[in-house]
Amino acid sequence: MKYLDEFRDPVVAKKILKEIHSVTIQPWVIMEICGGQTHSIIRNGIDQVLPKDIELVHGPGCPVCVTPLEIIDRAIEIAGRSDVIFTSFGDMLRVPGSHKDLFMVRSEGGDVRTVFSPLESLKIARENPDKEVVFFAVGFETTAPGNAMAVAQAAKEGLTNFSELVSHVLVPPAMEALLSSAANRVQGYLAAGHVCTVMGWDEYDPIAKKYKVPIVITGFEPMDVLDGILHTVKQLEAGTHNVENRYARIVEQGGNQPAQSLIKDVFEIANRKWRGIGEIPASGFKIREKYAAFDAELKFSVGDIHTEEPEACISGVILQGLKKPHDCPAFGKECTPQNPLGATMVSSEGACAAYYKYQRILSEE
Repeated sequence: MKYLDEFRDPVVAKKILKEIHSVTIQPWVIMEICGGQTHSIIRNGIDQVLPKDIELVHGPGCPVCVTPLEIIDRAIEIAGRSDVIFTSFGDMLRVPGSHKDLFMVRSEGGDVRTVFSPLESLKIARENPDKEVVFFAVGFETTAPGNAMAVAQAAKEGLTNFSELVSHVLVPPAMEALLSSAANRVQGYLAAGHVCTVMGWDEYDPIAKKYKVPIVITGFEPMDVLDGILHTVKQLEAGTHNVENRYARIVEQGGNQPAQSLIKDVFEIANRKWRGIGEIPASGFKIREKYAAFDAELKFSVGDIHTEEPEACISGVILQGLKKPHDCPAFGKECTPQNPLGATMVSSEGACAAYYKYQRILSEE
């Protein structure tokens, strides 16, 4: 398949891998930001064929994984109401809250539905004028345009029974928070290609210069990842720290300008909590005042729900790249995809789910 097979060519992949080995002189720690990249790395065994001096650590680029526990509990509170149809992407339904998940709410009689787009939720709202329809708007900058579009369209139609429970987070503030931590080990980043497709890369230049780290915008196929690693290592060995776009078939420097305009119209920058990490200033979106009627947190008065993370789950330090999933005593035992303690075991982009799915626990013991 064009634009797919050529990025999975084993002959070319071996050439890139050989070059990585040839240019690597010193030990380096590189973080891939996106959970999609994590799964590509683990699924294809990329981390196991790299030079022993190259360590890949897994970043907080899984939107389901970083959604804080209190937001899950707020979603569960809203979804349990008899006058609500609660809609969400499927992977959010199994993320554990303090006492239950959204699947359990559905089993108890709550009207919880899986959708593939926030515009589906708008359709449900039109068809059910006697119900409050809530969409769980979770994600990074990648999903923000679609969620903003749904709010703007609802406002245009006067669809007052539609709202969104928003937990949008932003990648650059998280990268900076990790780099400024005393425990930071990251020396270079593979930046998330899909986020940069929307936002471009101008926000990354100040981070690369301030912290003297190379940031290489990388795709998701095996050759994309290997190419991103190669160019990150080249910069590290040369002592340079630039933003480099290696996903040029998709990403442009300015990003998607119409999408950014829509985001700015509906959302504004806000402080956000990240599950397992804590609050990061100016690291998320919230709905602007002019669209407050479509803010489910305000409509259902759930903003005062606050909770604490379970002590047994170490997803926070995994998301910071400080530990690997197999370092957790509960991994594969008390914590499995069927009985997850944390979101990193639930999400299709979670590091723990990747290690479990591809049996990495066996090869690391």
